[in-house]
Amino acid sequence: MNMEKSKKIKTSDLSLIDEVLSRSVDSVFPSKEKLKKELLSGRQMRVYVGIDPTAPYVHLGHATNFFLLKRLHKLGHKIIVLVGDFTAMIGDPSDKNAARIRLTKSEVKKNLKTYKEQIGKILNFEDKKNPIEFKFNSRWLSKLTFTDLADIASNFTVQQMIQRDAFERRLRENKPLYVHEFFYPLMQGYDSVALGADIEIGGTDQTFNMLAGRTLVEKMQEREKFVITTTLLEDPITGEKMMSKSRGTGIGMNDVPQEMYAKVMRLPDSGLLQCFIDCTELTKEEIAHILKNPPRESKMRLAHEIVKIYHSEKEATKAQEEFVRVFSNKDIPRILPKVELAGKETLENILIKEGVVSSKSEIRRLVESGGLKDMQTGEKIQDPKIVVSGSLILKIGKKRFLKIVTRTQKKE
Repeated sequence: MNMEKSKKIKTSDLSLIDEVLSRSVDSVFPSKEKLKKELLSGRQMRVYVGIDPTAPYVHLGHATNFFLLKRLHKLGHKIIVLVGDFTAMIGDPSDKNAARIRLTKSEVKKNLKTYKEQIGKILNFEDKKNPIEFKFNSRWLSKLTFTDLADIASNFTVQQMIQRDAFERRLRENKPLYVHEFFYPLMQGYDSVALGADIEIGGTDQTFNMLAGRTLVEKMQEREKFVITTTLLEDPITGEKMMSKSRGTGIGMNDVPQEMYAKVMRLPDSGLLQCFIDCTELTKEEIAHILKNPPRESKMRLAHEIVKIYHSEKEATKAQEEFVRVFSNKDIPRILPKVELAGKETLENILIKEGVVSSKSEIRRLVESGGLKDMQTGEKIQDPKIVVSGSLILKIGKKRFLKIVTRTQKKE
């Protein structure tokens, strides 16, 4: 357990402290007032965000938490990015109607390969004066014995566990609830103990898990741990998450500039304000000024800003020019997301497997509305069960493109 003595830091930037406590913040436990008092005390606090590598990319929905870490780093606090390489093999049941598919060790290792590089677009891992730590929870969780787990579990009741929204809902709907799913909040909670964390940051869907950590820190270490829950990127009209790994709708920090720009342009107009607040570092005044423009212009500025963060100003400008060329002149993009097939496969299976669509019913609606088009022939696709054996440049809806090739075919 890391319980090193905290250092003293300067706390003169009151406006930054206020931004830490307000921008993208939903709630603070036990309270914003108590946390503000600590932030003003000059004590260096240990702050962390955990992320499970359930996909090979970190999406913009996570950026909210890393921007908050960046603000706290500017204030001089000790920052930790915790990769849940162990917890990813268990599966977080948060906000799920069914148990998550458990990942293998090799799948987790493959997914997290570029995580530090992606997150490093926001956080400065090269800072020598106040280094940002990058840790893995397998370091301690893999060493826990059955006795250790029993000791941790003794701090919670079954009643507390089943009060969790997702668990309660599944019990009510008579859906399976597996015993191993109870382990997840215990393990995430123990992360706070192992790290000696003073503050944990996560989305509102992680509230239960983070409060489990608050309980363990209080009972096992007899001290305070603050929890900051951040707003989720949700469409305010539908309530649906705009970024979801499981639904394949996330905009990855490792997306190429043109694809990243185009994905931002597909976001709902109703979510523009939240995306500006959570995914950029523009001031409230700058955001308010931008949103006075028509939605398309505002969204183009958002897309430009986001590509600039993860690539560069030059790449953002090129991506914008490409977007205008394609969607104003109805051309095919120069750079297309590509899928390579080992052999013949139905178009329907390809689109679902690659996360382009979420279900067969969505494909059916696309076909019925004329939203699937073969760009090489100019013909609308009427049968999604066609077998793709050569190459296909597909237009999906108004703004998405996909190139499908077989490995046996000579690449262009």
